Amino acid sequence: MTPSPSERPTHARHTVIAFAITLAILSYVSRVCISQAAAQKSGPGRLSTMVGDLHLDARQLGLIFGAFGISYALFEIPTGWLGDWLGPRRVLMRIVIWWSVFTAASGWMWNASSLWVVRFLFGAGEAGAFPNLTKVFTTWLPPRERLRAQAAMWTAARWGGAFTPPLVVLILTYVNWRWAFVIFGAVGIVWAVLFYFWFRDDPHSHPGVNAAEAALIGDARRNASGHGDVPWEKLVQSRSLWLLWAQYFCLTYPWSFYITWLPNYVKSWNLSDRAASSLAVLPLLCGGIGCIFCGAVSRWLAQRMGGPRNSRRLIAGVGLFTAGCFLVVAIQAHSAVGAMLAMGMASFANDLAIPASWAACMDIGGKYAGTVSGSMNMMGNLATFVAPTMGGWLIHDFMNRAGYNSFIWVMATMYALGAACWIFIDPVTPLDPDAPAH
Repeated sequence: MTPSPSERPTHARHTVIAFAITLAILSYVSRVCISQAAAQKSGPGRLSTMVGDLHLDARQLGLIFGAFGISYALFEIPTGWLGDWLGPRRVLMRIVIWWSVFTAASGWMWNASSLWVVRFLFGAGEAGAFPNLTKVFTTWLPPRERLRAQAAMWTAARWGGAFTPPLVVLILTYVNWRWAFVIFGAVGIVWAVLFYFWFRDDPHSHPGVNAAEAALIGDARRNASGHGDVPWEKLVQSRSLWLLWAQYFCLTYPWSFYITWLPNYVKSWNLSDRAASSLAVLPLLCGGIGCIFCGAVSRWLAQRMGGPRNSRRLIAGVGLFTAGCFLVVAIQAHSAVGAMLAMGMASFANDLAIPASWAACMDIGGKYAGTVSGSMNMMGNLATFVAPTMGGWLIHDFMNRAGYNSFIWVMATMYALGAACWIFIDPVTPLDPDAPAH
């Protein structure tokens, strides 16, 4: 297709971003809802609770939270590789239906073991979401639009998770915790059907893309070609990729607290369900603002620092170090509001590194972006297994805020280690020299 000089580009690629944003929201709603259900209090005239019905203690809850993390980590590279090989259209449709089914099934489990199994299977489905969405962006968007698209998607993800606690509290006033999971699962199936019928792996074959938009997308389309020839040797020999994995583990370790133990931590201040769920909004809400801020200043910062290599190092490294400092402030807080404001700022600083990390995956990975981003997210989600499991033991042993504060000290240390990694990362040089340049 050759565009005429007067032809304006269509906006099909913006619909792709909208699909990514809605899936990011669904992904986080599905994973965060269990932490709020686990924190629900029982009382006279109240519906039954998950912890009460399944007779769960803190250590069992930590293992159940961790089941998602370990399966998510194990299936990151396989599902990212499937997206590179088969194309994200078929892979995303299948995995979203998979995780939606197991979200619904979470509401019908009968003990700790059965819930652990179903959350493990749920995590296996969710593992492919962000690597395949990154593959979609690499294929459908010109390089200059990719980091902002990542920022928008991760903002939506954070805000979806942020408003899940009050949403779950609202739903639990009308149905019990079992039916709440069924409701959340049904929405994902609707998304999968709509996406499959609209999306195409190659943007040039989409009926909604005119010649002008195809020219704007340019040679990014060659990333759409199916292949299984991932250069594994180059991948494991890349120092930048190892450091990218390490910083994402360090970033995700403290962040996993916000989607697992946070509702219980807030309630350790002896707050009501409604007050606790309102304060629990802050970390993920502020994290979304951090993603927006990173996307807004990234191009300006790159222009003043000689390109995205230095600007990404600066914003991600400073962000992680600052996040650790705010967690130390949270430990010293004397009220729930003070602690949650400090955690909100820590999450804001944390998420300055998110768009930079995923943009680095697109530039380093090129046509292998699904595999590279899957490998990074695998390391991050090993942390979502280790952190909540360790947290369960600490909290069970102390049964008060001393246990939580011990956990938060470890989280702050992880942030400092992650910041140090960014000093040595090259976030723009591709593994494959034939990959599209940034």
